[in-house]
Amino acid sequence: MHSNRISLCALLLWPAMAAAHEPHECPQGFPDTPVMSGHLEQTNIADGLVPFETLVDRGRELFVAKFNTCDGQGRPATTGTGEKRVPDAPSFLRTSAPDANACAGCHNEPRPGGAGEFVVNVFVLAQARDPVTESVSSEFSNDRNTLGMFGSGAIDMLAREMTADLQAQATELPDGDRVLTTKGVDFEVTLAGGEAVASRGVDKDLVVKPFHQAGVSRSIREFTVNAFNHHHGMQAEERFDLNPGKGFAPDFDEDGVRRELSVGDITAVTLFQAALGVPGRVLPADPRKRAEVERGERLFADIGCASCHLPEMRLESRMYTEPYALNLVGTFSDTAQSVTFDLTRDGEKPRLEQAPRGGATVRAYTDLKRHNLCDPPDTANAIRFFCNEELAQHRSSQDGRPGTEFFITRKLWDIGNSAPYGHRGDLTTITEAILVHGGEGRASRDAFDELPHEDRAAIVNFLKTLQVLPAGSPRELTEAWR
Repeated sequence: MHSNRISLCALLLWPAMAAAHEPHECPQGFPDTPVMSGHLEQTNIADGLVPFETLVDRGRELFVAKFNTCDGQGRPATTGTGEKRVPDAPSFLRTSAPDANACAGCHNEPRPGGAGEFVVNVFVLAQARDPVTESVSSEFSNDRNTLGMFGSGAIDMLAREMTADLQAQATELPDGDRVLTTKGVDFEVTLAGGEAVASRGVDKDLVVKPFHQAGVSRSIREFTVNAFNHHHGMQAEERFDLNPGKGFAPDFDEDGVRRELSVGDITAVTLFQAALGVPGRVLPADPRKRAEVERGERLFADIGCASCHLPEMRLESRMYTEPYALNLVGTFSDTAQSVTFDLTRDGEKPRLEQAPRGGATVRAYTDLKRHNLCDPPDTANAIRFFCNEELAQHRSSQDGRPGTEFFITRKLWDIGNSAPYGHRGDLTTITEAILVHGGEGRASRDAFDELPHEDRAAIVNFLKTLQVLPAGSPRELTEAWR
């Protein structure tokens, strides 16, 4: 059930409200028009005047929209992190960005909302450079592959529940080195005065940040606001127009367009992503092949892969609530204007399954924890695949992560149809992705490598069953399903 209840009168009013803020004229005086037909108003959403399904549909439109200059695409006077600069930046630049017309230009495999191929990699931290850089060298940026957003509503809420649990434990335990455990995941911290002064696997604020490969964004909304500015030069009013305390102002990027994305627009595109279907299983119809997949699943656990890639986690609440109260200044966080929907009943199918004791079961194959996957350089036969980011040591530019923790545990629930693999998307097979694990993943990697060929094949074939499914399908399909 949605918290923003809708009346028949509201349904009749919707077409007028959709364009309550009329589209602006093209600032250059072009006869062209913006792609956006108008803006959603957050007050109307909070008052229950906009149907949930309409919000999701509007969010989908924004996700696939190819923004143009009339919409405010481009940020000539700001960097991709929102810093002011002389207004001479290019409209498009593959490295420092803007680098895409639409969200779906990169998030498109196997359909909008999904992952991306190597060709749409982003160059993280290049967007902060002033002047811009045209180099793709690791000296200037971290080359990263695009991740899929299917099931992201469940991931967002898992992180919120884990955060609340960790922060509550920190206030209750005595000072010193402690292990905080939430949803079966251990985090080593040093506590002083009810706060963490050192931590492993999570930042010292104990906020689990499940988005970005490096785990630096705490919510879909924060991820979305950042991405719109970085990749499109589309500046959300909540970050720029309505945030004068940070020195921002309307038309901060000096492209001639104010209020490029309203608070309501961001709510809609956030809900679209949160309501995307969860990945599921595509199982072989042949009983012998299905038995091999089941054996592969057991072997996956036996060699220790499931210790980080947890096969399932439990949400205490089935409800997704937008926005998140812990969003930082510049990302809307007023929970008095929230929208809520049931992750097991609403949104695109397949949906989460209800847990036996309440809540919901999330089969994402992750622990939402950051790990060190790099062997020390002096180790015999050291595996250093995940250590190739030269900027990884400069953690002040990536939310203060310790220098040895590079990546959050990859969700595997879409691995069967989200190739390529690895943080750069430069691995074409699941086997390669397993064999490059060092550091905390080295023991499981070696155990896999020592298995007979048929056992390794069983594990790979098990992982191939974890896929993004067609919209509207059940959570589990057979290969013959149509």
